[in-house]
Amino acid sequence: MYLNDALGASFREVGRSERDGRPTHIVRASRHYATTPGDLWSALSDKERLQRWFAKVSGDFKQGGRFSIEGNANGEIVACEPHRLLALTWEFGGNTSWVCVTIEESGEGSLLTLEHELPTDGKSQAHWDQYGPGATGVGWELAMLGLDMHISGDGSSTIEAGETWAGTATGKATLRRWAETWGKAHAETGIDAQIAMETAENTAAFYTGEEQ
Repeated sequence: MYLNDALGASFREVGRSERDGRPTHIVRASRHYATTPGDLWSALSDKERLQRWFAKVSGDFKQGGRFSIEGNANGEIVACEPHRLLALTWEFGGNTSWVCVTIEESGEGSLLTLEHELPTDGKSQAHWDQYGPGATGVGWELAMLGLDMHISGDGSSTIEAGETWAGTATGKATLRRWAETWGKAHAETGIDAQIAMETAENTAAFYTGEEQ
């Protein structure tokens, strides 16, 4: 199965923001796709296509509608501008975070940028302190890779191939590299570099199945 060399995101950024007067963490990643904004939007919003590269998703795909990802998060679609913008709440494990996806033309293809804003309540902050931005970043990079496999392939399901790849030596090495890169992006925010890389190592151990 074609994996586009598992390049991962072309851009990774970690930041801070504020929502409703409370501080939040920002995890942002971009990746280029060799297709039109319209086709990329279809892959993100068509339920039949979504289940071939991401997961089975049900719900009302319009602004104000609710959605549910099988075995994962639920949420509300806050903004929906076809071919350009999708913003939603991400409700998982009793917590709510916020995801925003933008699409823009870029060269001969399209640039997808995903921003995940995370709360800093006690439970969420404890998770951040252990794994840093990598837990969120690597998870979304896996989704971005699956999307690329779908866009570049014959339209058939890429999920099983992606899961198999993630369990190989090559896949694990790639996941470790992604986690390390998120650690470096985390350090650029001013946090102690040793702490940033320790959280990156925790993320790598989680995604490679080597967590103690």
